[in-house]
Amino acid sequence: MASSLTEQLQSYIDQSRRIVFFGGAGVSTESGIPDFRSADGLYNQTYKIPPEMIVSHRFFIARPEEFFAFYRDRVLKLDALPNAAHFKLAELEKAGKLTAVITQNIDGLHQKAGSEKVLELHGSIWRNYCIKCARAYEITALTEAEGVPRCECGGVIRPDVVLYEEALDPFVLQQSERRIREADLLIVGGTSLSVYPAAGLLHLFRGRLVLINKSETPQDRRASLVIHDKIGEVLDQIRV
Repeated sequence: MASSLTEQLQSYIDQSRRIVFFGGAGVSTESGIPDFRSADGLYNQTYKIPPEMIVSHRFFIARPEEFFAFYRDRVLKLDALPNAAHFKLAELEKAGKLTAVITQNIDGLHQKAGSEKVLELHGSIWRNYCIKCARAYEITALTEAEGVPRCECGGVIRPDVVLYEEALDPFVLQQSERRIREADLLIVGGTSLSVYPAAGLLHLFRGRLVLINKSETPQDRRASLVIHDKIGEVLDQIRV
């Protein structure tokens, strides 16, 4: 990455007091968690059933055994550790400059790195609940069970993540909208901006926009600064 781009980003951060970070799967790929749409992502691997179909509400209800087999094998990466991007964002929050991390990821790595102001648009693998009685369960309820995990009441224990065909949590969405409207700098990283309605949140922002992604996005033209590189390597060079 050219040093001029790094210094430009540093200048924007130094001038800002209400930074919001909006991130996608690319933030966690440097922690060993595969994304969905890149050349090596889950959607480009060969399965008998397309992954996007397996992680849909309809498939979960109709074929829960196959859903949980795929979920345990391909989605749960419980040993993953935060990378430089996660840690730098936590530093910015502690310094009082970053007001929120809005993430499409479900891995909880932002919290592991020390971030507290995290809005999880698609939920979290670390939260689970019974679909019948709503009792909350730890992740071990899924990892230690065989087949379909069951609550004491007989209901299925499911992860508190947003599957395809399901709506985003209205409270999380409302808070995300508010933080983006109030921001004086919006840094978007590790996302192709192709997943809606999450990607649509950017249309609420009218300030200085920075895009950091390995490939081009539909929003590159409206950004004040575009950096095509790994988000962790970019943020690791920022001084807080």
